[in-house]
Amino acid sequence: MKNIFDKCRRYFMNWSLGVLDETKGRWTVAARPSIIPYLRAMNSHGCHILLRPQDHREPYYLLCDDLSWDDLQRDHQQAGIWKPGRLIVETSPDNFQVWIHSRHPLSDDEKLYWLGRLGSDPSCSPRHRWGRCPGFRNRKECYNNDGIYPLAKLIWIDYARTAAIPCTQPLQQQRIRGRKSSPFPSTPRGLCARTLSRLDYDKGNESTTDFAYTLALLRRNVSPKEVKMRLLAERKDWTHHPGGKKQETYIERTINRASQLVGRRS
Repeated sequence: MKNIFDKCRRYFMNWSLGVLDETKGRWTVAARPSIIPYLRAMNSHGCHILLRPQDHREPYYLLCDDLSWDDLQRDHQQAGIWKPGRLIVETSPDNFQVWIHSRHPLSDDEKLYWLGRLGSDPSCSPRHRWGRCPGFRNRKECYNNDGIYPLAKLIWIDYARTAAIPCTQPLQQQRIRGRKSSPFPSTPRGLCARTLSRLDYDKGNESTTDFAYTLALLRRNVSPKEVKMRLLAERKDWTHHPGGKKQETYIERTINRASQLVGRRS
């Protein structure tokens, strides 16, 4: 348990623990190893043990709740490898929470937008959200199996990297209410060039994704210079194009091919 505490401290840097008694309410306690026996005792008496970043760190963290394993594979893995900045907790069998450590602060509106895109409930306020602390039992009565409750398990944690979440200024009509078959449709609708993200055109192949994203931007009159900047900023895997010159040559070739196609259809 101390090992889990140390990993969470490194992930959040400044974090708090909460004890939730469904009859008495919730109170905050200091996140230090010496309090583990107290938390275990409260957990055994029916309380939920929760965690979250402290207020001044909160804009850098997004909590996605009530996700399935399929959701994790689709949105939080790439080629079977976990994407950066994730803390993943299995809160009950095949039910997960995912914290995402963002490289830049996120507004509440941005968080609501991404909650909808990632299959979480965008109607829940992202402000002061608590997640379940791994290493303690999920004491929801619906999981009571002859007095045994599921253990919240730490599946993955990445405290060395952060997630490059695309900047967006979401509008109310862009938010997705409830689950969708795919949170990143191949042809997004109702999105202006400013809010488009490379993630919207993820095809499971880096080059194919780049080409689809480039086409979409050019069709919205984004300049080739800005397209190049976006590709460099938003693509993270350059294994097949190492080095700045190879990346620039590849991007220019992609933009030229897409420009020719856009020109023929205009």
